[in-house]
Amino acid sequence: MTDIHTPPAVAPRRLDTIDRKILRVLQEDASLSVAEIGERVGLSSTPCWKRVQRLETEGIITGKVALVDQNKIGLGLSVFVSVESDDHSDTWLMRFASIVSAMPEVIEFYRMAGDIDYVLRVVVADMQSYDLFYKKLIGAIALKNVTSRFAMEKIKSVTALPVPGLELAKPPHLPTRSAVETRV
Repeated sequence: MTDIHTPPAVAPRRLDTIDRKILRVLQEDASLSVAEIGERVGLSSTPCWKRVQRLETEGIITGKVALVDQNKIGLGLSVFVSVESDDHSDTWLMRFASIVSAMPEVIEFYRMAGDIDYVLRVVVADMQSYDLFYKKLIGAIALKNVTSRFAMEKIKSVTALPVPGLELAKPPHLPTRSAVETRV
């Protein structure tokens, strides 16, 4: 996925297995020391540090953050907002992207293919807060249609991307049906 404000990146060098392991470890816990990361991926501190620096320089690692529980800071409502527009000009898109990107309630913003043009993920305290956001959105720029879908329960939410090229952890061994039947 590309960022609307960033030109396409030059193809990065090919990642080897150690780079991929470093990415997996950092996505699990970016607070680890370089020595701890190196230990987990089979490198000493200096080569590990150089690889992390190279991954950052190449833009593969784009930042390190603390993850915050939205409910515990009073942002209990997640809303997925579908937006349709009659105007698809570059000028309109740049203005719309600028307006929406400046709204702190919008934590994800995508241009879509298909029957809707954009999807926003919005987090707010409650329905009244969402109503204020909605009025701000529709008052800022002409839109054809805005549809809101309210999340009732978060079932899965991860920040770690699956790192291609690394074998996924195998699921725990489950007994076969015959083994279960013989225990009964």
